[in-house]
Amino acid sequence: MRSRFSAFAVSDAAYLLATWHRSTRPASLELDADLEWQRLEILEITEDTVAFDAHYWDAARGQRGLQREHSAFRREGGRWFYVGPVPGQ
Repeated sequence: MRSRFSAFAVSDAAYLLATWHRSTRPASLELDADLEWQRLEILEITEDTVAFDAHYWDAARGQRGLQREHSAFRREGGRWFYVGPVPGQ
């Protein structure tokens, strides 16, 4: 999770796609250049999920923002892959 947050912070779409599980990975990814990802708070970790708050600065709107998500991950071949938001969370 932390490495994916770092990838958002440096606009590394290739890394984000490479760490996205093939069952849910989009064909391409366009990152919002106006968002400056600043801080990640891990709220809860289970065996295969992570709940977090990702704080950002939206330069276009001149305001702070927060993305709260409870994400599912799947381990394959010794690596963790992002699957997506946990339904109902």
